[in-house]
Amino acid sequence: MNVQMQQDRGRAVDWLRLDAPSEIERICGRIRDIVLRELRRRGAVLGLSGGIDSSVTAALCTKALGPDKVLGVLMPERDSDPDSAVLATRLAEALGIRTVREDIAPALAASGCYERRDGFIRQLVPDYGPGWGSKVVLESALSGRGYSINWLVVQSPDGKQQKLRMPLEVYLGVIAAANMKQRTRKQIEYYHADRLNFAVAGTPNRLEFDQGFFVKNGDGASDFKPIAHLYKSQVYQLAEVLGVPEEIRLRPPTTDTWSLPQTQDEYYFSLSHGDMDLCLYGLNNGLSACDVGDATGLTDHEVQSVWSDIDAKRRVARYLHAPAQLIDEIK
Repeated sequence: MNVQMQQDRGRAVDWLRLDAPSEIERICGRIRDIVLRELRRRGAVLGLSGGIDSSVTAALCTKALGPDKVLGVLMPERDSDPDSAVLATRLAEALGIRTVREDIAPALAASGCYERRDGFIRQLVPDYGPGWGSKVVLESALSGRGYSINWLVVQSPDGKQQKLRMPLEVYLGVIAAANMKQRTRKQIEYYHADRLNFAVAGTPNRLEFDQGFFVKNGDGASDFKPIAHLYKSQVYQLAEVLGVPEEIRLRPPTTDTWSLPQTQDEYYFSLSHGDMDLCLYGLNNGLSACDVGDATGLTDHEVQSVWSDIDAKRRVARYLHAPAQLIDEIK
């Protein structure tokens, strides 16, 4: 990287630079207003995944409401990375908040989550079964195709991997089954919120909220969303000031939904979260493709491709954001 590119990227970082301590105080004030006054609840419940977003949300709620008014819920299942529960527990210990552990695998099995998913996968891989692993990956917007393709990756018990293009029916079926995990987790969160008279805190950052990287009535459901206005890069800035453990801050963002290792950019986004933030910021603030390209190392054409992908995902996200529609307005 030449000196000019380094300077351009340095300036781009400043686009997203926050006065983190002031922003933390502002968010905490709003959390108190929302939870205690507007919602009239005693505290906050949230699912802890060991990831940066839930960790920062938990830290903000703890600072705003006090550790005795925050409950973290750990909800592992068959495909969960064991590190997720370990890191979530360490965060809770650092914050001094209570946690409960709810193994949702039996509920998912009883509702047919795994069986339904595997049935769709077997339409492409008849031998798929115990001992196999899988994940869904999205072809990058930079592929040059002009449209996104979802691929199924499977790994046999002997370690051999296959990457297969999914017909629409298979893709929708696999995703529908996977979404049962997020909706089951949210049911558990609301159970604990109801019994404690707490509010449920959502954990999406701005990139996820804008692009629809959540499940409707699953992880997209909550009573308040403390970090939905923050770009992911800004969430990391708050994490450092809030004292989120370094091992969480250094952990690559994952989906923790599939049995094979899966990163968020591999599953849903075209680029790393840092470059996606810069592209989204540039689009939101009317910057030129050239400016964003200087900041990210992308060509003007590649930036335009990412922006087209952002717009396409926003169209999909309209349904995810929409409340239930009424035939007539009720006053």
